Amino acid sequence: MDATEESPLLTTPASADPEMLKHELLYKRFTPSEKKVIVAVISWAAFIPFLASGSFIPSIPEIARELGSTGPIINLAVSLSLTAVSVGSLIWATYSGTYGRRAVFLGSLPCLCVGSIGVATAHSVPVLMFWRAVQAFGASSGMSVGAGVIGDIYRLEERGTAMGIFFGASLLGPAISPLYGGIATHYASWRYGQWGLFIMGLFAFVPVYLWLPETLDPEVLNRHKERGRWLTFLHINPFSSLGLLRSPNIFVLTLAGTAALLTDFVLAIPLAYTIGKEYNISNEALIGAFFLPQGLGNIIGAPTAGRMSDRTVIYWRKRRGGKWVPEDRLRAALWGAGFFTPVSVLLAGITIKYVPGTPGIILNLIWLFMNGIGIDFTLTPLSSYYVDILHSRSAQTMAAAASVRALIIAFTTAGFLPLINKIGVFATDALFAVIAWLGFGLLLLTIRYGDRMRAWVDMGYSTVRDN
Repeated sequence: MDATEESPLLTTPASADPEMLKHELLYKRFTPSEKKVIVAVISWAAFIPFLASGSFIPSIPEIARELGSTGPIINLAVSLSLTAVSVGSLIWATYSGTYGRRAVFLGSLPCLCVGSIGVATAHSVPVLMFWRAVQAFGASSGMSVGAGVIGDIYRLEERGTAMGIFFGASLLGPAISPLYGGIATHYASWRYGQWGLFIMGLFAFVPVYLWLPETLDPEVLNRHKERGRWLTFLHINPFSSLGLLRSPNIFVLTLAGTAALLTDFVLAIPLAYTIGKEYNISNEALIGAFFLPQGLGNIIGAPTAGRMSDRTVIYWRKRRGGKWVPEDRLRAALWGAGFFTPVSVLLAGITIKYVPGTPGIILNLIWLFMNGIGIDFTLTPLSSYYVDILHSRSAQTMAAAASVRALIIAFTTAGFLPLINKIGVFATDALFAVIAWLGFGLLLLTIRYGDRMRAWVDMGYSTVRDN
């Protein structure tokens, strides 16, 4: 990214505009190498939470047997953790806009560690549910606050690339977490996997403490220090970020992103009961290995989509004679939302139903990889767009979108197994392919009418001057 930092797209002379000069100075607080260290640290801090969430899934059948429960009941722990993520992301993001990004990471990661200890020592379903929620609450700061950090240190035309690198590195967690959880469950115990998460949570806390500087605008920090930190804490409403969903653009794109992400969850959550059952695979480590193609797709898709979104912004701004239209970035999400995500889940359903044996297994691995690419081709440009249009409240915007997305997915995942049992894998996957295409329609709507939608509700949208 060094080259782009030396050749910014927004070429209006900063000296002629005090607001632009201020932002130029904010982006110059850190050298390119320091920015890379910052991105590496926040990616690692987001990687561990993803590892915590994904490693639980292959363990569900074994946990159900050990605690005398059933798969659908233990699966509720996934839904509960998503609810905790929804609430937690709002709280952490809101306070990160007041007390700083570093302080929030230093507060959330210990919650993840404590929750991991609780899950590892749980001997009843209610206790497991409680500590799983604490673990997820601590993990929920990673993506929204990390995106806020990206917005703090990178200019508009660099932001998509940086966001893609952040997403790609942190999404290594989903790539290896099911395999990690499967190996721990099959060859030792699912509890050892949770103890490992506690140790890794500590290893995430240490680099944040040692190497992550505060990236929030110093003026914002000083303003709250002068008011008094305790008084400020009492006057903050952590759920005020939900008010950002009054923006039609944010709300519609949140639904579009959720529609795409549901295809990921409908493939992953019941995998032991779909691919595992159809192809007679009961080894938790092997089931966990099935998640690797999806994670690999995430890792490849995120940085690729980030670079594509930056190039799209540059191309369309030149084509418009220098005019910046925020919705141009969303064009980079069209292939992901319109083709990769819906088609992959539809083909997975067809394959599971009609293609037996080794060919079916190979095809499913291809569709999982395709879905992983599609998810990030969709979500990476959307996330950068959130930061673009509400730059001063970037973490809160990401959290509001992620919160609603997590709540919808939490309620939906609870119904995956009952729905599959009732109508079958193919019909279930076809249903979610249709939902993904509806999300694609919402994306097209925003690209076409985004400027008018922003005019409906004045949210204090960012401009070229303050981006």
